[in-house]
Amino acid sequence: MSDIDGVHSAHDSRNDRDSRDGTDALDAYSRVVSSVARSVTPHVASVRLARGGGSAVVYADDGYLLTNAHVVGRARHGTATFTDGTETEFDVVGADRLSDLAVLRVRGQEAPAAARFGDADELMVGQLVVAVGSPLGFSGSVTAGVVSALGRAIPVQQGQAARVIEDVIQTDAALNPGNSGGALADASGRVVGVNTAVAGVGLGLAVPVNSTTRRIIETLLVEGRVRRAYLGVVGVPAPLPDDVAARTGQSSGLRVVEVIGGGPAHRAGLQPGDLVLTVAREPVSDAQGIQRQLFAEVIGTRLPVTVLRNGAMVDVFATPTELVG
Repeated sequence: MSDIDGVHSAHDSRNDRDSRDGTDALDAYSRVVSSVARSVTPHVASVRLARGGGSAVVYADDGYLLTNAHVVGRARHGTATFTDGTETEFDVVGADRLSDLAVLRVRGQEAPAAARFGDADELMVGQLVVAVGSPLGFSGSVTAGVVSALGRAIPVQQGQAARVIEDVIQTDAALNPGNSGGALADASGRVVGVNTAVAGVGLGLAVPVNSTTRRIIETLLVEGRVRRAYLGVVGVPAPLPDDVAARTGQSSGLRVVEVIGGGPAHRAGLQPGDLVLTVAREPVSDAQGIQRQLFAEVIGTRLPVTVLRNGAMVDVFATPTELVG
């Protein structure tokens, strides 16, 4: 065999090895996605209401489902269809528009067992996630991707009222029409989010399941509504300058991207570009840091908000209003 033949043989061998490695990696990825789909799909339903519909995921064994507030709108009941073909009526227990979460309860017959839920606070950018829904009545729609960003906040318009859905997960797992309210699961099949919207081509958003949203869900289960305080800011996590971090012992804050006109934050003088450090003297590093402060007990209370503006720390006072409508 000539030297040239030997070079070609070694080159071909490397190509074969690379090809096998690529195939093995793809097979491993496919196995994970398939496993998650098998474990989560039976716990996801297609929901139909008087005006539209979407998906929902079984939250508790006694027939409670979790979906989006925008999916149910002002409806009080509807029909859920599970992947085994079971169809049942449900009632809307309650909805919270600020988190875009709603709780449903099936009537009469039992729903499938609850899905396994995880903690979105443990997610990392780049982590594999799988979106499972029942868009347009087709059960078991599955897409996969990675977490592309955490702690996002998105402004939405509902009629005349502006809202901000805070602390959402951004993923490149494509969401189909009707996926809203479905499950976003990690590689272990634990539901870590509720799919809520399409952010653009190839981007989806999900409401995280974490300690803050669990508090919201439990309140909806008991009271049917969540009295929420409302500030009206849209922000993204941002690092603090080194000197400020050294002074405060805090590494990041929330950069204000938008202030909703006429809202409490606007009236208090908060501005786009402000870097929020604390709310009610509690450190803030992301949207959830603000959201944790905005429950019923602070409605009508003047809250000190410390921001970094043009290199100087400034205190403003915002009085949250009750989120209505």
